Amino acid sequence: MIPFRFIQIVSLISLIIFMTSCDNHEQSVDQEPMVSTNLNYNPVLPSYFLTNDGGPLPTRITDHDNTPVSNPVTNAGAALGRVLFYDKNLSRNRTVACGNCHKAENGFSDSRVLSKGFEHGNTRRHSMSLIFARYYNRGRFFWDERAATLEEQVLKPIQDETEMGLTAAEISSRVQAETYYEVLFKQAFGDSEVSNERIANALAQFVRSMVSFNSKYDVGRAQVTSMGADFPNFTAQENLGKQLFIRSVTNGGGGCFGCHTTEAFINPAPGATNNGLDALSTSDLGVYEAIPNNKFLGAFKVPSLRNIADRATFMHDGRFSTLTEVVEHYNSGVKNHPNLAPALRSGNGTPIRLNFSSDQIQAIVAFLKTLSDESIATDERWSDPFK
Repeated sequence: MIPFRFIQIVSLISLIIFMTSCDNHEQSVDQEPMVSTNLNYNPVLPSYFLTNDGGPLPTRITDHDNTPVSNPVTNAGAALGRVLFYDKNLSRNRTVACGNCHKAENGFSDSRVLSKGFEHGNTRRHSMSLIFARYYNRGRFFWDERAATLEEQVLKPIQDETEMGLTAAEISSRVQAETYYEVLFKQAFGDSEVSNERIANALAQFVRSMVSFNSKYDVGRAQVTSMGADFPNFTAQENLGKQLFIRSVTNGGGGCFGCHTTEAFINPAPGATNNGLDALSTSDLGVYEAIPNNKFLGAFKVPSLRNIADRATFMHDGRFSTLTEVVEHYNSGVKNHPNLAPALRSGNGTPIRLNFSSDQIQAIVAFLKTLSDESIATDERWSDPFK
């Protein structure tokens, strides 16, 4: 007869193993998603997104849309992309998904400086936010812009040996093996055929759908005719921060809007920029690694500032942990890199020093916080369908 004490110990060990397994795998390998194809992934954009407000720099975003004619965002396509984005079956050991490194609550970035892959290895760079990725007419993706299109970009992390670890052939076979995809592919593409091209198209549609306009900034912007006007819903500090952000350096501002232009707060031209984080580029050469042109040495893609306050760390290497540190970098810390962006050089060729006071720095930080649309973290359209 087996002693009762032994049975208790075995039962306790089994319970611990079960609970640990549940903690590590929120999505079981055979779990089916709860997903609707009736969600609206193409809402009507506000009028100020569609027209320039008459200032010296463009404000409308529609000129910068990188959506190809061959892959428009549809409700069914983005719904399929949502499931693929959160499906852990698309990693080697079925433990991580795209959504592990791009979390809605972090502005579709990551709270970690470096994200963890399927075997807990570190990614090379900080996870870039996906919000407003649709509006960058240069159309290149990753910090080093090595992907020419979003459709090309979305499959690369799945095949990365650190991030998700599948081969190209395994991507479609993993998807084909899950029965819940049959109806989703049929709704998105007219039939249930699974291919890497269709997977990429659906993921790209989902990412391009991440456009919102419910932030405090948007509430105020809808009440005025020009971005430069004081917003009635802003505090005095937030309006001051907005003015400092928009105005050129020669007019007493920070010139921030020159590199974070339009209502999407993106960098349409010249695109990738060296912002003086380091005096020299050594271990990370930025866009130069993908496009070996000297003008891209130490330059990186400039992401949208939308929901920037929800990101836990900043820059391609996550070196700054607060927005105050970010603003202080541009105020006093820009390094004289040989390829430093001209906008960050003074008339004598040295890095610009803004000499903002602490109050002015905090005003800019207060303004940046108004760009966060908190509904992104809870909106069903972008939530994990496996939860």
